[in-house]
Amino acid sequence: MDFFSSDQQFDQLYPRAISALASRHWTPLSVAKEAAAFLAVGTNPRILDIGSGVGKFCMIGARFHPLAVFTGIEQRESLTQIAQSIEQQLGLNNTRFLTGNFTEIDFTQFHHFYFYNAFYENLIDNDSIDQTIDQSPELFNLYNRKLYKQLKKLPAGTRIATFHSSENEMPNSYQVVGVGTNEDLKFWIKL
Repeated sequence: MDFFSSDQQFDQLYPRAISALASRHWTPLSVAKEAAAFLAVGTNPRILDIGSGVGKFCMIGARFHPLAVFTGIEQRESLTQIAQSIEQQLGLNNTRFLTGNFTEIDFTQFHHFYFYNAFYENLIDNDSIDQTIDQSPELFNLYNRKLYKQLKKLPAGTRIATFHSSENEMPNSYQVVGVGTNEDLKFWIKL
């Protein structure tokens, strides 16, 4: 079975409860392919997915860009474990999945970034993935500020693909250089 042929096929890899969250929380296959193509440039690029969930973006990117390394950082250990299990099942060797908060990551270890508004669930009570992590509007604001500061430090040429982003986390030094087929996907480069 070609799991990379459609969202329905890919989402079958996940447990039923996780697959049920796909339409709201996991990157659609078409978006992941476009974003990965924008980010997987240069020699052996290292790409960080901020709030990677069950790793769908990273695995799709890794499948279509075998010379790039896709790393996901996710706070929920249970989701990281699912991503690691599926990664092994698919035989991918250019993905890494870490459990932790993105604020603990050294962004300078990566060339480019993917961000599917991982902070948004801090603003709403009825659309959380689960209740295993702290969530609050204060954390939303804190995470946006921390991401802004991290991105501001990166060198010119850094690329970011955002999906459903409020854009508050983007420093002025980044310019939109394109929009995906899905208009909620934006491509940024630091000038």
